Amino acid sequence: MKVDREKLTSTISSMKGKGYDYLVKITAVDYVDHIDAIYILRDMEAKKDETLEVTLNPKDLWLPTIIDSHKSADWYEREMSEMFGIEIRGRRALRLLLEKWDGTDPPLRKTFQWYAPYNTANPKK
Repeated sequence: MKVDREKLTSTISSMKGKGYDYLVKITAVDYVDHIDAIYILRDMEAKKDETLEVTLNPKDLWLPTIIDSHKSADWYEREMSEMFGIEIRGRRALRLLLEKWDGTDPPLRKTFQWYAPYNTANPKK
């Protein structure tokens, strides 16, 4: 189901009230011209999943946090911020998880140049 960024937190809260209270995953997909943030919620009793998609413009990458309704969103939001460069608003500082990132071209974006600053075959001396 497609969701507007501005309605994401209310939609997530509404879904939680309907039984979709387990957050399976949050991730993103870079399509070059836009990025889709994907939220997968599960209703454990009905054994059903629901997928929410939020389409983002690469020049305006931010999402509201959902950590108030799902504490397990912590790691996923930090991962999206670090790997895709998506700003998560409404949170305190996001600590880096894996990378010593310099702030240019997040590693899971199509624009990331694997060979440039991370070439270990010929390290700079």
